[in-house]
This record gives sequence, C-alpha cells and structure tokens, in this order.
Amino acid sequence: MESTKVSLWKIFSAYLMVGLTAFSMAILQKLKSLVIRNKWLSEEEMNEGLALVQLYPGPIMVDFTAYVGYKLRGVAGAVAATVGFILPSFFMMLALSFLYFSASNLAWIHLVFSGLEALVIGVIFNVTLDMGAKVIKGKIEAVIALLAFAVLLFKINSIWVVLVSLALGALFIRSKAKTATIPASKTFLPLQRWIGISFVSLVVLLVAVFSWFLKSDVASLALSLFKIGSVAFGNGTTIIPLIQTDVVNGHHWLTMSQFADGIALGQITPGPFLITSTFIGYKMGGVFGAALATFAMFSPSFVMTLIFTELFVHIRNLKAIRGALAGVLASFVGMLSFVILDLSTAILKTPASFAMTALAFIAVRWFKLDVIWVFTGGLVLWIGLVAMKIV
Repeated sequence: MESTKVSLWKIFSAYLMVGLTAFSMAILQKLKSLVIRNKWLSEEEMNEGLALVQLYPGPIMVDFTAYVGYKLRGVAGAVAATVGFILPSFFMMLALSFLYFSASNLAWIHLVFSGLEALVIGVIFNVTLDMGAKVIKGKIEAVIALLAFAVLLFKINSIWVVLVSLALGALFIRSKAKTATIPASKTFLPLQRWIGISFVSLVVLLVAVFSWFLKSDVASLALSLFKIGSVAFGNGTTIIPLIQTDVVNGHHWLTMSQFADGIALGQITPGPFLITSTFIGYKMGGVFGAALATFAMFSPSFVMTLIFTELFVHIRNLKAIRGALAGVLASFVGMLSFVILDLSTAILKTPASFAMTALAFIAVRWFKLDVIWVFTGGLVLWIGLVAMKIV
C-alpha cells in the first residue's frame, strides 16, 4: 500500500543528495543507509528489492532506487527517486562533456586523458576478476564465458550473446538455482497503479517510436541504448561490453580512446556509472542527444522495475529465471575480458601506460581504494610524469 507519510519532495531531495555525494562502491551503502535511516522499508522489504532488481535487465542501483520510490509512493515516487538520483550526475557529465569535446583539439588533453584510459583498464580488470570469482561456479558457467569471449572476437552482435546465454543458463543451470520462498500476494494490483505503469510504459514507447522516425545518428544511438537497456543485466560495468559493441565497434560513433574517457568520467562523477551514456549522447547531438541517450539507457529497466515489483510476489518457482541470470552473468565475464583486450590494444602503447594500469589494479584489488581516489591520485601522478616529459 502507498505511503502518504513520505512526500514526493522528500523522496526527490533525499535521492538528489545521494546522487550528489555517492561514488562507485559507496553508492549501494548510501542507498541502503537512506532507506534504513528514514525507516522507509523494513529490512526484509529492502533485501527483497535488492534480490528483485537482479532478476531482470538494467543497472541495479538505479532500479533499486526506483523500487524504493515505488514502494513508498507508487509510480510518482519511483519517478521522483530515480530523477533525483540521476539528475546531479547528468548535469555534471553534461558540463564535463562540453569541456572535453571543446578541448578535444588540444594535444595535451589527449596526453592527460591517456593516463585516465590506462587507469580504466586496471579498474575493469579487477571488476572482471571479482565477477568471475562470484559467477563462474562450474564448468557450464566457464564454457559460457569462454564462448562469449570467442564470439565477440568474430564480431558477432553482443545481443545474441546475451540471448543465447540466457537460454543456456535456463536450460543447464536450473538445478543449481534456489527455489523462491516468497509467498504469493493475496491482493490484486490497484487500478490506479496499473494506469500509472501503463502511462509510463507508453511514454517510453513513444520516445522509442519518435527515435525510430527521427532517422539520425542521435536517434540510432537512442534506439541502440533502448535495446541495450532492455537486455543487459548487472551493474554499470557489466553493461559496458554491449555499449562498446554498438557505439565503438559497430557504428564507430566514438573512438576506443573516447569511449575509455567516457568510462573514466562516469567513474569520477557521483551517481550511476552508466551516466557515460550522457557523454556519448552529447558527442552525437549536444544537449538534446545527451538527454535522449540518458533517457534511453535508464527508462526500459525503470518500467521493468514497476512491473516486476508487482509480479515478484506471484512467482513461486524462480529456478529457470535464476539459471538464466547465472548464464548471462557468466557471459559478461567473457565479454568484459574482450573489452579489456580491445582497450589494451588501443591504449597501452608505452611502459608508463602499462605501469598506470598495473598501479590502478593493485590499488583497487589489494589496497581496496575507492575508484574515485584511484582516478584522482593516478591522474595527479600521470600529470606529473607528463610535466617531467617521462611520457
């Protein structure tokens, strides 16, 4: 039942503050602390939400934000929470994108960002190892990961990799999945919420149709991100391979270096990591392109969150779904490995760049430093090396 005790403004402003201050690994902790501190949900409801948002495509942190807002105030609450969370990083990335592309003809900018690009590789390498340790639990998962890596080497569309991995996981990993014990709901979804969900779904569909008829590179990018947002599971990092396949390898809208820079800027700004979509959209079509790309990236899973929040309690046996999820997450290990190979080939050209990648990896893996400090400290060190003409 909707809570009338929490105002939409309070939801919006609370998540706006999180979006302004939460970086990388601290985001989930801040999101959970916000819910607990305000006593918005019980711990059981919060944990149920964290489990729920892993069962369908989309960036987990943004979807969890939408889930909490929806539980508090229905569709309006979900919109308030999600917009509040994304808005600060959107405007920051907009400003950074303007500065980046305005100064792109300056040689020293490329030299400085080459250090950030090397740091990105080290951070992604650590994420890949961590993810591999969590999801590669047997021979089937290992085979799926290897197949995903091999398939991308032959430049096959990564969407097919996701779909095949979902099928393989559902078929062959079902016996290892846990059966859900969540009781079925005894109430039907209120008509008001059905109307709200239908309206939001219609808006997303209309924007997608508008992009289809627009017939431009910006529209093509939006359609690509709508597609990726509809099929990509996990956190921001796991969705990188799908974006790279379309944006860099497929359409050549960005160079590999620009893509790595966009990833780096997404890491050093607070809020959701996939705000990199704003960077890509700005490159393609200025402020309008940035807004459309951001909407396309986050809106499909936003709609799924509204629907799945209501359907979750009605699902008695999740074995096939969890098996499919295990399969697709295993494929992301292989796809992330391919991203590392692609980035390394394009970026690591000097001993200093290899050293920066190694330092970033060591800092996050063994010293457990937050990536914001890795990028800040690494960039300062790199600028020092550039000033001394060592690189």
